[in-house]
Amino acid sequence: RFPGGVSSPSDLWALLAGGVDAISAFPTQRGWDVVGDGFARVGGFVEDVAGFDAGFFGISPREALAMDPQQRLLLETAWEALERSGIDPNLLKGSRTGVFVGGTDSSYDTVGEASAELDGYRLTGGSSSVLSGRIAYVLGLEGPAVTVDTACSSSLVALHLAVQALRSGECSMALAGGVTVMATPEVFAQFAAQDGLARDGRCKAFAASADGTGWGEGVGLLVVERLSDAQCNGHQVLAVVRGSAVNQDGASNGLSAPNGPSQQRVIRQALASAGVAAAEVDVVEAHGTGTRLGDPIEAQALLATYGQDRPEDRPLWLGSLKSNIGHTQAAAGVAGVIKMVLAMQQGVLPRTLHVDEPSPEVDWSVGAVELLTEQRSWPVVDRPWRAGVSSFGVSGTNAHVILEQAPEVEPAVRVEVVPSVVPWVLSARSELALREQARRLAAYVEADSGLDPVDVGAGLVSTRASFEHRAVVLGTGRDELIAGLAGLASGELGAGVVTGEVGQSVAGEQGVVFVFPGQGSQWVGMARGLLVSSPVFAERMGECARALAPFVEWDLLEVLGDEEALGRVDVVQPVLWAVMVSLAQVWRSFGVVPAAVVGHSQGEIAAACVAGGLSLDDAARISAVRSRMIAGSLAGRGGMVSVGLPRAEVELLIVRWEGRLSVAAVNGPSSVVVSGDPEALAELVVAGEAENFRARKIEVDYASHSAHVEEIEAELVEALADIAPVEGTVAFYSTVTGELTDTRDLDAEYWYRNLRETVRLADTTRALAAAGHGTFVEVSPHPVLTPSLEETLFESHPSAVVTGTLRRGENELEQLLAAAARLHTRGVPVDWSAVVGRGSVVDLPTYAFQRERYWPRPRAAAGDVRGAGLVSLSHPLLGAAVELAGGEGVVFTSRLSLASHDWLADYLVNGVVVVPGTAFVELLVRAGDEVGCGVLEDLALERPLVLSERGAVQVQVVVGAPAESGRRAVSVYSRPEETAAEAGWTRHASGALASESTMPSGAELTVWPPAGAEPVPVDDLYDGLADAGYGYGPA
Repeated sequence: RFPGGVSSPSDLWALLAGGVDAISAFPTQRGWDVVGDGFARVGGFVEDVAGFDAGFFGISPREALAMDPQQRLLLETAWEALERSGIDPNLLKGSRTGVFVGGTDSSYDTVGEASAELDGYRLTGGSSSVLSGRIAYVLGLEGPAVTVDTACSSSLVALHLAVQALRSGECSMALAGGVTVMATPEVFAQFAAQDGLARDGRCKAFAASADGTGWGEGVGLLVVERLSDAQCNGHQVLAVVRGSAVNQDGASNGLSAPNGPSQQRVIRQALASAGVAAAEVDVVEAHGTGTRLGDPIEAQALLATYGQDRPEDRPLWLGSLKSNIGHTQAAAGVAGVIKMVLAMQQGVLPRTLHVDEPSPEVDWSVGAVELLTEQRSWPVVDRPWRAGVSSFGVSGTNAHVILEQAPEVEPAVRVEVVPSVVPWVLSARSELALREQARRLAAYVEADSGLDPVDVGAGLVSTRASFEHRAVVLGTGRDELIAGLAGLASGELGAGVVTGEVGQSVAGEQGVVFVFPGQGSQWVGMARGLLVSSPVFAERMGECARALAPFVEWDLLEVLGDEEALGRVDVVQPVLWAVMVSLAQVWRSFGVVPAAVVGHSQGEIAAACVAGGLSLDDAARISAVRSRMIAGSLAGRGGMVSVGLPRAEVELLIVRWEGRLSVAAVNGPSSVVVSGDPEALAELVVAGEAENFRARKIEVDYASHSAHVEEIEAELVEALADIAPVEGTVAFYSTVTGELTDTRDLDAEYWYRNLRETVRLADTTRALAAAGHGTFVEVSPHPVLTPSLEETLFESHPSAVVTGTLRRGENELEQLLAAAARLHTRGVPVDWSAVVGRGSVVDLPTYAFQRERYWPRPRAAAGDVRGAGLVSLSHPLLGAAVELAGGEGVVFTSRLSLASHDWLADYLVNGVVVVPGTAFVELLVRAGDEVGCGVLEDLALERPLVLSERGAVQVQVVVGAPAESGRRAVSVYSRPEETAAEAGWTRHASGALASESTMPSGAELTVWPPAGAEPVPVDDLYDGLADAGYGYGPA
């Protein structure tokens, strides 16, 4: 954050490349209208230093108000610096990451009225040690946390200490930089008193016209890592700190006076640390404050070091960022480093502003040093580009850093399969922030047509933290993804957008449950899309095909599109088994690993296999052999019907058919499947129509889970006698028993019971919920059990998460990713890198902080009690009261300005801020309360009270002595503060105060709307008032 609206490195480069002068008038929102004259009221100011997203960092509003804004800015920039470095800040918790911050006292604790409710936070809120400590605390960093105060060299010294700590192994990574916020104008007044402030507030570094420094403020942080670690971790290296040095002037020619020999020594020490000659450095970002004393001394030191023994065609180029943004004090050094890093990236040396001609106080002929009075390309050399950066503190501490161009990196070669559907994963602390995040990302992608959507997706999942409010935008291309973002930003969600909030569900409490249905989820062509788009799925399907091969005469992959083959039970059941097992493997590759599994009828074979209780070969044997027996002995002799009634009612209902029907499955509270003879089932369907209950035929021609199955018991048990179930690694909940079951018991007899006995899905689902499971994934080509699961779970777990995997006839990868998105947005961990891979580095938008204003009310907000008299009033518009000697009159004093009462700017008349009539009413009623006459009987508004953008007005409310009736005359006066000695008082309002109202009884409004009132439309009310010249703001 730097002056000129700079809030990112790209903003700073735009300012530099455009030669922007960011010096501006004093801010109007800090209460600075109380300062005197004697210097230009301009400087370099950061926009909205009072704004802060306290909730994002888990800080209460009261603590945020007590916190030095420097701490607040550092928290935001620390987060952004890590995001821009491709690092999820949450992943650093507990790491040996250090924090080295240069900073000085901002005098924030002297701003505003004292408030007892902030007392518990003032110590940490104003302590300079907490500048670094707050970052470490909030992010959970456990390396060194050091705040450095060497005045103007603080941030460069902080960088030097960070580099040393990295080299010594004290930390694995570091945040280094500095911050300055001018909470009061004191530094301007103090430096002006020493004749050190430029008349126009601008730094004219090394110029003949230099007449003093110009103050600025800002914050900058660098992420610093050992080069080898950065390369190993895949972090983009922007530049290398080749060397650095720090020294002190010692007993020189004055405590605050710069010392040339000391500056030469620190430069030579830095060059020695870097192991390079002075002639191998191309440019120096100078301290360059524009003072008549300091600049010549610094220039001579540079001429004596860098200016010697250089090729004639390669002078040292010299510049200063302070000419653009002012002297940002403790942040000046890091600002210079960022400028030089950006210049290396762009290959351009920006010009220094305000140089009419080089200072005549310097003999420029003694060395090869030239000022960057014009922007120019970085000189072409046969080595890496290098730059020096200098910072010199008023206390005598000097620092110099040698930066080097980042080493070239071979372009990353993508080895992953590029997905045909790309997920863009976003999250935020609030819904508003999530929408703003979407808007920012959409604008970013639209502005760069060359961005690869997969690279964007990879960056979002690998470099950004996950928060409670989540969204996943799915698309097959750039335009589709941007459209999804636009819908998310506007709140009009499209089909490819999934949103959710973590914390509204029991998702992930005891892990995910995989649910495998029986027959019914199949469709012609299922799984063929995933065979192409998912290598994991294709590999597992190949393994299943090999496991099935000894037991079937058809090819697994060929029959996926064969409608006739899929109509056979001995084909469709093994095929579904293979597809479900393979889908489970894809879920695992996404990081969604089941904590428990449950299967419905033949789905239990897949569940047991995924749980590790059955080998792939044994599971294939069970599915193929059993389905073949069903086809040979049971097919064509039975059927099934789904009934929408509770089990107890169904059991009473089927008594009519005297054993020809059985309860085959209980899927939910009012979802039961009946199996048995075809004729009896047909009669059941007719009964449903007549008696108004749902009875729908299921497209099968056999009666599983009925007495029909008993015919194949002996044959089935014998055929499966050789299977060898083992102890699984995942909890297996049996729908035969309705409870947790040891997979070692899944022998041949169990698989007969699985086909014969009632499927107790509802009971088993309740058991899973009772065990703490709240997330269920139906692993199948189409969801068939999801409604029943929801019905059962929502009895006691209304926030449970239930999702399918694929949908009949839909794009399979898109459906799979949408299901993953539903899990992710409800808090289930999903490894999205399995979809988008690592990708190339892209500089994504940083977090969209939702800032609120935290700035104390100025101490002089309503009146100066010391100057006004005796009695202080706790009122936003009145500050003091004075009883007049020799009578019973009272004068109330006030002081109004847009700096102290910024909300008054929300009432404009023809573009001019006017104190509203209601404010006069409040002034007079409050004054009346003080003298026992709290009723305002008469009021005449005589002249408008206008507030200018700058300056203040003194206000007096004069209450006269009481008349015989007890009434008191009252008037409101004002005069400009700046010309108070010469200006007279202007009366704006007058009236009468009384102790009791003389209005007739019943005149008050007791019913709304009052009788006879006519409603009028208000949708365009404010627009109409604005057209008429009345401007109303939020206040």
